[in-house]
Amino acid sequence: MIEISTQVALAELLLSGCTTASDHHYLFPKGLENAIDIQMAQAAKLGVRVHLTRGSMSLGEDDGGLPPQTTVQTEDAILADSERLIQQYHQPQAGAMSRVALAPCSPFSVSEDLMKASAELAAKHDVRLHTHLAETHDETDFCIQMFGLRPVDYLEKVGWLTDRVWLAHGIHFNDAEIARLGAAGTGICHCPSSNMLLASGQCRTLELEAAGSPVGLGVDGSASNDGSNMIQEVRQAFLLQRLRYPASEVTHQKAINWATEGSARCLGRDDIGKLEVGKQADFGLYKLDELRFAGAGDPLAALVLCGAQQADQVMVAGQWRVTDGQINSLDLNDLIHRQKQLAQKLASL
Repeated sequence: MIEISTQVALAELLLSGCTTASDHHYLFPKGLENAIDIQMAQAAKLGVRVHLTRGSMSLGEDDGGLPPQTTVQTEDAILADSERLIQQYHQPQAGAMSRVALAPCSPFSVSEDLMKASAELAAKHDVRLHTHLAETHDETDFCIQMFGLRPVDYLEKVGWLTDRVWLAHGIHFNDAEIARLGAAGTGICHCPSSNMLLASGQCRTLELEAAGSPVGLGVDGSASNDGSNMIQEVRQAFLLQRLRYPASEVTHQKAINWATEGSARCLGRDDIGKLEVGKQADFGLYKLDELRFAGAGDPLAALVLCGAQQADQVMVAGQWRVTDGQINSLDLNDLIHRQKQLAQKLASL
């Protein structure tokens, strides 16, 4: 199931023009300890550049956390596997196709000790850190009750308020917290569709950027967004952020920049995210011959305003991975069939 779901997510991203993906996998029940290895293998088959995060949950219901006990691991097991994955898959050089980050799920699913130990391990191996933060008011209330601190204060206490970190969602920050995050260079992955679906709130993207935080875009996952289409997510970010800020400040180019340059900065990369000499040869080509684009002016604006859905050609690291709207060497019909079978099996458990 992990193999097929990874193929589905990466295939949808690739078809939408996404060349570099990150996934926050944090469920490692007994028998699925090698989930990240499975994901790495599928990414290599499709030729997608990935930053896969070794997620973790150690604070179960018995200890006051949110996750069921069947989904948590010991901290020793988490740290040992994190180090194994870094040594096996992390490529530090420019142009790397696979990198590993450490990603405790959230403040309410891991212990303070594991947050600190993860930060220390990341510093030792010079890898990045990721977690969910400030997504809901419930999370803030939990942090205050559990730790006596607001989420950003807790982040600083455990050594995570740095430019090595990027956070998912980042909705409920006050002005002072935005200033601290910006000063630290901590990145924020804005997930508009997920935030809208869950009615979580709106990320303060422009204030975070002005303070110094890189802002990128994420589709989140199928638990809170039943689509992994990055070009559609660009449009969602564009529309949602115009509810918060003036139209002149949230342009189609701004939304595209979040998906490209901003996301690259969140991942700590200066070799991707732009079409420039010396960068990796990553790009997507889109046709504008559909009815939705008829009469469009600026072609780049048309991708966002008219709602582009699929790339026609996609190159990753100088290799064509999508040709004429089809992923090379992948039978999509077979993949869809297998995904339906496995979803039905899972639903019947």
